[in-house]
This record gives sequence, structure tokens and C-alpha cells, in this order.
Amino acid sequence: MIKDDLIEEMLEQNRLQFREWLKDDVKAEFINGEVVMHSPVKRGHLEVTENLFPLLRMYVVYKKLGKVSVEKALVGMPRNDYEPDICYWTNQQAADFHKETMVHPAPTLVIEILSKGTKNKDRGVKFKDYATNGILEYWMVDYKKETVEQYKLSNKAYELHQKLSISDTIKCLTIKGFTIPVKAIFDEDVSLKTLRKLIQ
Repeated sequence: MIKDDLIEEMLEQNRLQFREWLKDDVKAEFINGEVVMHSPVKRGHLEVTENLFPLLRMYVVYKKLGKVSVEKALVGMPRNDYEPDICYWTNQQAADFHKETMVHPAPTLVIEILSKGTKNKDRGVKFKDYATNGILEYWMVDYKKETVEQYKLSNKAYELHQKLSISDTIKCLTIKGFTIPVKAIFDEDVSLKTLRKLIQ
């Protein structure tokens, strides 16, 4: 028991050092006691981010529903620190955010874009940690297959709500009224048309 406490204390000290070291131009996470650096992503990953983030953010801003961040928002969990690809916090969750906020609480929605280097963590440690810490909805986007897996929280574990392909429509479970064609996530022109409809 004492040994376990010492290990936990050491891990927490390492995490605090990680947070002090982390800079604006570095994308890294602290997972199970290790600093995980992220390399540049493939074009398909960038395009999904560039298509989906504006849709989600502008809708949330227009409807005054909270805050949406992309890639560099550090989310602090009890043991690990993550920088998810896209996050959404409700107004209540974001009430204490200010210009110097660096470590954010668990959001309501997390979207991860799968890549060769990160998919094992997105489906493994993050999948479990996000659920354990009460993130109500989790999307995993596969830009190669052009699919979205939408999970919902049930008894501190995720269950697959639906797996969607390019011809489907996805309805967000945690952001009222946010419904988009899956194609908008992968196609720039469809994304732009969808954005116009969302903010009418």
C-alpha cells in the first residue's frame, strides 16, 4: 500500500513536470506515466479536422451552447493528460474557463480521428479513460474508410450507438440539433453547404 502510494506520488510529480514543460508548439500527452509525442498527421486527418471542427464550433457558438476546441486543449484526467482532436464542453463545464486556462476538465463530447500511430490508444486507454471519467459521447472518425463510430456512455462504459458511412446522417447525442451528413466530415464542399444550413 505504501509502495503504491509512493508510485502514485511519483507519477503525479512527473505529470506536473510534464505540464510545466509543455509548450504551445508541442503536441504531447501524458499517458500512464509516459510522455507521448505526436508526429505530424497525414493529409486525410487534417482534412477531417478542417471540415468537422468549423461545423461543430460555429453551431455551438451560434446556439450559445458552450465551448469547442481543437487539438491543443489539454484535458486533465485523474492519471492522464490528453489532447483530443476535438472537444465540446457545455456552458456549465466551461463556466470557469479564462484566458490562462491550460488544463481543462473532462468534456461532454470527444472526437478522435484515427491514424496508424494513435488508433490503438484511441481504442484502448483513451476509450476506457474517457468512459471512466464521464465523457458522455465519443466519436472515432476513420478517414481512410470514411466512417464514424459513435459511442454513448452507459454505466461508465461505452456502447456502440451506431457506425455510419458516407451516405448516412449523424445526429449528435449531446449537442441538441447538431445533425450533419457524414459526407460533410470528408468533403469540403458538403461541409460548407452544411455550415450554411446549420447557422440559418
